[in-house]
Amino acid sequence: MDTKTTSILAYITIVGWLIAFLAGDKEGAKFHLNQGLVLFLFGLLGVVPVLGQIWAIFVFVCLIIGLIGAINGEEKEVPLLGKIKILK
Repeated sequence: MDTKTTSILAYITIVGWLIAFLAGDKEGAKFHLNQGLVLFLFGLLGVVPVLGQIWAIFVFVCLIIGLIGAINGEEKEVPLLGKIKILK
């Protein structure tokens, strides 16, 4: 898989992220793999009643921003969560 495909897959569900991580260009798409993982993990907070639902909407908007960046080939950090690095 090329870098652009791997970057896009990183944002589409956790299964897409796993496929991108295992079969894709990890070095070229490391930024988007990290962003996708951070968004997934923080999206889990959406199960909390009321505030969690508002948080889930925010994470969804961040996901769309990241996906558009991946489609355009840009490394644009998502708001608030973009500075968190899990993958080195």
